[in-house]
Formats: sequence, C-alpha cells, structure tokens
Amino acid sequence: MEGVDHLAHERQKALFDVDEMKVVWAGSRHALEVSDRMSRLVASDPAFRKDNRTMLSRKELFKNTLRKTAHAWKRIIELHLTEEEASKLRSFVDEPAFTDLHWGMFVPAIKGQGTDEQQQKWLPLAYKMQIIGCYAQTELGHGSNVQGLETTATFDPKTDEFIVDSPTLTSSKWWPGGLGKVSTHAVVYARLITDGQDHGVHGFIVQLRSMDDHMPLPGITVGDIGMKFGNGAYNTMDNGVLRFDRVRIPRDQMLMRVSEVTREGKYVMSNVPRQLVYGTMVYVRQTIVSDASCALSRAVTIAMRYSAVRRQFGSQNGSPETQVIDYKTQQSRLFPLLASAYAFRFVGEWLKWLYTDVNQRLQASDFSTLPEVHACTAGLKSLTTSVTADAIEECRKLCGGHGYLCSSGLPELFAVYVPACTYEGDNVVLLLQVARYLMKTVSQLPSGKKPVGTTSYMGRVEHLMRCTSNVQRAEDWLKPNVVLQAFEARAARMSVACAEKLSEFANPEEGFAELSPNLVEASAAHCQLIVVSKFIEKLQQDIPGKGVKGQLEILCSVYALHLLHKHQGDFLSTGSITPKQASLANDQLLSLYAKVRPNAIALVDAFNYTDHYLGSVLGRYDGNVYPNLYEEAWKDPLNDSVVPDGYHEYIRPMIKQQLRNARL
Repeated sequence: MEGVDHLAHERQKALFDVDEMKVVWAGSRHALEVSDRMSRLVASDPAFRKDNRTMLSRKELFKNTLRKTAHAWKRIIELHLTEEEASKLRSFVDEPAFTDLHWGMFVPAIKGQGTDEQQQKWLPLAYKMQIIGCYAQTELGHGSNVQGLETTATFDPKTDEFIVDSPTLTSSKWWPGGLGKVSTHAVVYARLITDGQDHGVHGFIVQLRSMDDHMPLPGITVGDIGMKFGNGAYNTMDNGVLRFDRVRIPRDQMLMRVSEVTREGKYVMSNVPRQLVYGTMVYVRQTIVSDASCALSRAVTIAMRYSAVRRQFGSQNGSPETQVIDYKTQQSRLFPLLASAYAFRFVGEWLKWLYTDVNQRLQASDFSTLPEVHACTAGLKSLTTSVTADAIEECRKLCGGHGYLCSSGLPELFAVYVPACTYEGDNVVLLLQVARYLMKTVSQLPSGKKPVGTTSYMGRVEHLMRCTSNVQRAEDWLKPNVVLQAFEARAARMSVACAEKLSEFANPEEGFAELSPNLVEASAAHCQLIVVSKFIEKLQQDIPGKGVKGQLEILCSVYALHLLHKHQGDFLSTGSITPKQASLANDQLLSLYAKVRPNAIALVDAFNYTDHYLGSVLGRYDGNVYPNLYEEAWKDPLNDSVVPDGYHEYIRPMIKQQLRNARL
C-alpha cells in the first residue's frame, strides 16, 4: 500500500497553482525555500523522531528533549546555518524546550534593555550558548499585573551591589520556561529599591547555577513546578519556581539602557526614551500571531485530509458511503477555520511590517503611533490565540472518535497550544487594554484629534453612525467595500455605545469595571475588523500564479461572512445591517463553501507541512490512514505483553472466585 496517494483524486480537482500558493503562504520564494529545506532536514533525521512522545514518562520525556536540543545545536554549528535557518530548524523540531526562551525572550530582553556595554558582554556568550538564559517575570501571586510583582532588588552602596530577595511565598518566580532545570542565568524582574525608595519593576541579569557543576548558587532555591495539562505536550519544558534569599549581584547587572543606578545609589533616567522597551513587546506579540496561524493551519490540515478520507452514511444500493467533507455541516465548521488560518497569516505578515515601522520611528524619537500599535498588537494577540485554541479543539471533534487518539496529533497540539491564551498577557485583560485605547480615541474625537492606523475609521464616526448597508442581493456581500463598511459600522457603533454608557458614571474607573463585558465585546469587534481589513488589503496587491488570487478572494469572503453570521447579533443590534441582509450574507456564505470544496485539499497542501511536522496519522499526506492507525496501536507499551501485568494478582482471582460462587 506504500506509495499510493489516496488523496490524488482530491488534488486533481484543484483550480489553482499549489506551488504558487506555497510562496504566498511562506511570504516569499526565499522563505519557502528555507522552510522547505529545514523541515525536510528535521524530518529525515531519526534523532528527531517524535511519535513516541506521548508514551514517555516525564523524566524520559525531558531527557529526550535535552538530547534533541543538543542534537539541533550540533547540526546548526556543523551546517553553518544562518540565524533564519537555525530558528526555522528549531521550530520544525516541534518540541517546547528551554531554547525557545533563551532565543525568544532572554536574548531579545538583553538586546532591548541592555546598554551597549552590557550587550557586548552578555550577547556573545548567549549566542554561543555558553550561558543559557530564561525570562523570570511571572510570580506565584502575579502574572498579568507586572506592576504588582513582589521580588525586590535593593541597592547596597557599601558594596556596589543589588540584593535580590523574595520577601514572601507569593513572590516566588513561578512558570518561567527553562528555569526549572536548565538555565544558568535569568533576566529577573524585580522592584528596584534605593535608599528606601521603590522605583518600580526593572530587569536584572542574575546567575542561578554554577558554571562547573550546575548546582544552584548560594541563596537560590530552584526547581520544576510539576506536570502540566496533556500527554507529552508542554511537559517537555521545565517551567520553574525560583526563590532568592538575599542574593547579591554586581550593580552593572541591572539592565540599564533606559534607567540606571549610579555608584552613589542615585536613580537616573538615561537619554534613551522609555518607550523603546515597547519594541520588544511588539516583536514578541507579532511572533505569537504568526505562531497562531501556524498551529491553526496544522490542525486544519489534519481535519481537512481526514475529512476527505473518512466516509460515513449515505450509501445507496452498495455505493461507497459519503466523504465526510461533502457534508455541509462539516464544511460550515471546517472551511471558516481554513479561511482564518490564511487571515491570521496575512495579519501576521502585516505585523512584521508594523514592527519594523515602529522601530524606525522609535529610533527617530517619534512615539506618535505607539499607543495605537500597543493596542493593536495586544488585541491581535488575544483574538488569534483564542480563536486558534478553540479551533484546534473543533478540528479534533471534526475528526470524530479517532481525533481523540494521541496518534491523531490533535490532543498534543491542543495541549501545547492553549497556554498561548494566557502567556504574554491574558486574553481578556488584553482586550480590556484595547478597550481603554478605544474609549480614549472616542473621547478625543470632538477635539478634532485624528485617529491613526487601525483606528483611523473612527475619524469617519459620524458617517458610520448614520450609514446603512446597500446590500440587496446575496452577491453584493462579495464586494470588499460593502463588507468593510458593515464591520466598521459595527465596531464604531459598539465603541460609541460603550463610551456613552461610560459617560453616565461619575467615577470612570467604576464605569469601566461595571461595563467590562461590553467593552471586551467592542474590542473584539475592533480586532476582527483589523483582520478583515488586512486580508482585503493583501488582495489589493499583485499575487501571481494561476487561480491563486481567486482562491484567496473566496477565503477572504468566507472569513468575513462567517464572522458576520456568527456575530450577527452585534450587526443587527447596532443597526449596521438589516435582518434581510444578514440572511443574504448567510446564503452567500453557503454558496462559497461549494467553491472552496474542490480546492480544499490543495489549500492545505499549500502550507507545505511534512508528515513528521504534522505528527498525525489522520493528517498523512497520502491519506493512508487505517493501516497506519492499526499499526500505531500495537506500539503502545501496554501491548508489550499479551497477558497484562497484574492479571495473576487481580483478574484471575476475581474470575475464579466468581466461578466458585456460580457452583454454589
């Protein structure tokens, strides 16, 4: 059976050039070439096998991850990989590991917050992995509220040192990945205290373990916080707990790019603007949005391929049963998720551009766009991770019973992904931050202050409060300007309604707390508008390849109309569209599914994932699911012996006793 493509008939139906779509998904020919080469390099190396992950004990699982990260580092050195290639290789190894935090948080923190001297000292060590770093911010008692952290760093002018201390149990650092067992150093966030005065939270580089025998240094208590949700999954990571008992570090290990403490103990702001720190945050959130499109597209690939392989019901007089993908209910649940993956990919691409733009402005001391960029990245992080987490679970359900098997790849993908809804800003807290920005924007409109960037539609608020949609036929909903107007009107009206309700409160903070559920909904509407508008903007570019742009236009309409249908309560209650128009939008959506159907398998092939990376028997490229599911089952350790351990101890006595009783 090997070598037979069970999905060939599906692939032949495609009405577009898949290779050209791969380029669009990757972002460029160069990016496609690099990721293709790196994913194959990982897939062809037996050292990176991962199909046994869910069967390993925690200790084996963790040691196995250490082996893989060491092997990956060895390959990176031997093959002289560029930074771009190395980071792709690590992502295709597809195993949460301490290296994620070392490269993704520790290095950027020193780059973003260290002085030139500090960077010259620490970065070469980090780049060669002669030190391994993590990012110790979250505490047992505080996560999202960074200002509420309790760890202290008190300056001692007698010795020119900071004393880092955990004054309470809740001030224990708790959750940092890579901290539990591996990191030699950490960027630790603590309240800076000089001369009895608290200057708020600052970053410090602290060595945690001996460079000789890896033992914790005096005054440091450190360990792993225990098993987390799921099999395999994030349990490859040593999320840690850390306590300081008056640990002394040299003064120059405070990250001093933005502010410093002098030898005399004076707290001084440098001439580098505080806002530069935001650059790092925008960068991290932008990678989270790209990761969302990646995780979502993986889940969709598995569910899409399996939906084409699986048949259920509908056979007449001996004909084959119906492919599950042909059921409209399956399409209406799965195709919007496919469209969302593409939508998130393009908004992620735009965020990359935004990050570059903001950085250039920050260097030139132009902070005008910062509040909007902050709100926009916070909102998009929240929206994309929430949708992706729910979508992976939906894909598992779309695969029926077999989706529940670890070998489907979906349970582990879900367990690895869901923490994204919490880290780097809890998703609801982030939407409330967006809401603050939206309320401020609305309140400044009368003064003639022009909203910028993703909020510029608010500048046309008077028109948007009055306008009515001119949709008369279902196909009117295919016009981008018609869709945009409906989404803009809904977002503007929800924000304005919240602002009006807020103005009735004497105390604005009390109003904000009271109305927070409405504010979260207004923020979500604003964020959905951003994604829809960026998808539409993408389609205004020149996109080569036979039929490629046409497919993306269909997916863009599916994305927008599915949202409109799902949230039609908002659209109707704000009067942005009429009930008749809402029902026409749904008619149009259903007819679009028929257009997606022949291209469905080719559209997930365009993600260009290897079978190794997908890690799913159900999502195999060749669709040869059942023989492989059967084979996989026999690999479980429980099948090592035919008669299970414990039979003689527990089962046999029970059976024999029942037989004795039966004779009485």
